[in-house]
Amino acid sequence: MRIQKKARLVVATLGVVLFLSVLPCYAQTDWKVLKTFQIGGQGGWDYFTVDSSTHRLFVPRSTHTMVIDAESGKTLGDIPGQKGAHGVALAPGVNRGFISDGGGDGAVVIFDLKTYAVIGTIAAQPDTDGIIFDPSSGQVLFVSGDGGTLMTLKPDINPAGGKIDDPIALGGKPEFLASDGAGKVYVNLVDKNEVVVVDIKARKVVSRWPVAPGGSPVGMTIDTKKRRLFIGCRKPQKVIVMSIDDGKVLADLPIGAGVDATKMDNGQAFASCRDGSLAVVSETSPGKFAIAQTVKTGAGAGTMGIDASTHKIYLPTADYEEVKPGATGRPKMIPGSFKILVVARASD
Repeated sequence: MRIQKKARLVVATLGVVLFLSVLPCYAQTDWKVLKTFQIGGQGGWDYFTVDSSTHRLFVPRSTHTMVIDAESGKTLGDIPGQKGAHGVALAPGVNRGFISDGGGDGAVVIFDLKTYAVIGTIAAQPDTDGIIFDPSSGQVLFVSGDGGTLMTLKPDINPAGGKIDDPIALGGKPEFLASDGAGKVYVNLVDKNEVVVVDIKARKVVSRWPVAPGGSPVGMTIDTKKRRLFIGCRKPQKVIVMSIDDGKVLADLPIGAGVDATKMDNGQAFASCRDGSLAVVSETSPGKFAIAQTVKTGAGAGTMGIDASTHKIYLPTADYEEVKPGATGRPKMIPGSFKILVVARASD
């Protein structure tokens, strides 16, 4: 009898432990839109950068880049002088920010992180697009969609006469990129349906990995601890989970239409889609993944940024004119209706 009682006690204890071990996963599936910042202003938007240390949002708006307080929604600054702004990279060690400007011949606009004053502009290649700062290499990394290259520059570059490093040919049209912090950079090629691996020190492509059964890879984020990429694909509409050890596809999960961005935070991955859905990806057991929740956001909310310190997600969008029967293409944005949706767990 004592043995049976001990066995029952062990089983009960294990049940409690298992329940508690999965509880955090369930607690992180109650994401919802908690508030909306009505921002206004002119211009579209693309990649969205959050500075978690200062809680500031950097929002490229085509010809200018807005700086917005993440808590109040107040506009703190507006950086002018772009032709087709795409993204922002931050290098706080040198108090500089970098805007990828894909308009005209392509450029990178350098600005002061405290005053938002423009420091200068560095010529790049046409369709300068995705951009990040890679602390491990100490370089700003950015891609040219039309040029099919990865470009680099030192963050302390002197804009007066300074030039980008020799571009690295990628063999396709890049969209976004991620660094593993150990010398490798991963770039998705939207026209080749693959991820290329670049050895940043050797400055060459060392591997090419298909994203099948996904296609048209656009968004990309990396889990450096577990060595995985989460890739948002448009054709077909999937999130691909890929090992960065060998390029093996670990999972493919269905998502909404028009994905633009994927992000990692606190052990979960997120994919924002223009159809007004935000997919929340969780690892349900070692090496197994599932869509834990699909959050209803708003039409056009295809890109996003996450504040890693507050775990809040920010999605830019706007109000749109009613689509007429038989109309094709994207709906027309109502002027002055630009806004930012704030998504967080309901318990926060």
